[in-house]
Amino acid sequence: MPNILICDDERSICEMLDITLRREGYKVETANSGEMAKRKLESALYDVVVTDIKMPNINGIEVLKHAHQISPESAVILITAVDDYEAAVEAVKAGGATDYIRKGPGLVDEIKLGIRRALEKVALSRQNFAFKRDAANRNSLDNIIGVSAAMTKLKQTIRTVASTQSTVLIYGESGTGKELVARAVHICSPRATEPFVSINCGAFPETLLESELFGYVKGAFTGANQNKRGLFEVADGGTIFLDEIGEMTLAMQVKLLRVLQERCLRPVGGTGEIAIDVRVIAATNRDLEKQVSENNFREDLYYRLNVIPIVVPPLRDRREDLPLLVNHFVKKYVPAAGKSIAGVNSESLTALATYEWPGNVRQLENTIERAVALATGEELNIELPVERVRARAAAVGAGGDSLTLTPGAVLPSDMDMENYVAEIERSLLKSALAQSNGVQARAADVLKISYRSFRHLMKKYEL
Repeated sequence: MPNILICDDERSICEMLDITLRREGYKVETANSGEMAKRKLESALYDVVVTDIKMPNINGIEVLKHAHQISPESAVILITAVDDYEAAVEAVKAGGATDYIRKGPGLVDEIKLGIRRALEKVALSRQNFAFKRDAANRNSLDNIIGVSAAMTKLKQTIRTVASTQSTVLIYGESGTGKELVARAVHICSPRATEPFVSINCGAFPETLLESELFGYVKGAFTGANQNKRGLFEVADGGTIFLDEIGEMTLAMQVKLLRVLQERCLRPVGGTGEIAIDVRVIAATNRDLEKQVSENNFREDLYYRLNVIPIVVPPLRDRREDLPLLVNHFVKKYVPAAGKSIAGVNSESLTALATYEWPGNVRQLENTIERAVALATGEELNIELPVERVRARAAAVGAGGDSLTLTPGAVLPSDMDMENYVAEIERSLLKSALAQSNGVQARAADVLKISYRSFRHLMKKYEL
């Protein structure tokens, strides 16, 4: 429901437009002075502002400037009398005002038409932004590579659920391509021409995540110099993808649950509520049922999200897709590297087929990218992580002594320093996560490092 602000020092005009526009289905607020309009702009988000130019103290041009300073996405329509017509035309030419309307007998109809034009312009601007952002993902179902039985079933599930409006919860290990699945659901749905907005819930502290999701008004906190729409509002009409939903704090879960139930939100520091029409797709690599039983995830939110569950299979369970994936990533990275590579040697293909791929498709992509960057011939040779190092590092992470060195040695003879250190760090991360029941903030405390450093290492080692 579009939010409209009407500003005019004539109360009769405000009341008339308030009644008329509410009948049109708009949410309307009025202000009888420029001062009041500025205060309202600082406490709520408006799609369109309609303001008279000639008002005492603070006139409509000042309201226009203030609106574009703190709420640049709001469209502004000026109401003009004959004697300030030139000022209105000048404001439009300067790029500040969306439209101008002369006061007269047909004022109400003109304003209704002007608001429709302004909303169409705002919607077109947002759609163009969405089209540009999603251009590379327009064939998202084609981007899900695989012909195995598991992937064929997954694609069929996507086609089936896409036509519904139900909330989807995607389960899958890290690196399996959960966001690709979410994009595919969006692109195959009736909302395909509307925005697809993605956010990693584990990448933000609680206070910042709230302002990212719900937006804020000017002055809500230090540094909030203008109104900002939240990602839920940005995704209005389309889809929002909440990745790593299991990382969200209990306090944020309560706020998210309210938005999902009421289908409206309140920006941080704001006083008014904004109605939204958004399809929610969430994803996790956690066992949410277990988190619910351990009181780390709200049961009511879990059932609200888990309407249609989709499970993305790990790479080790669809090994027949490996040749297709390898070929796809080779074609992706060889041109960028400016090299001439005919294919992958047979030894590497055998190794790829037998490797467990704990990091799934993301690890495979990184492995191919690294191999292409280091390639010197026409045949690609792919080196995989040394499993002996992984096993020994795991023993260290568990408190064992399997990595003890022979006297005088710097490293075991079959290891290099980079793999040696990497696998120790990886195992320490896993052990800390296990000790803290998967709560990353606690795991960071166990390792005596900052949460930011912990997140960096998790991303580095594809955990």
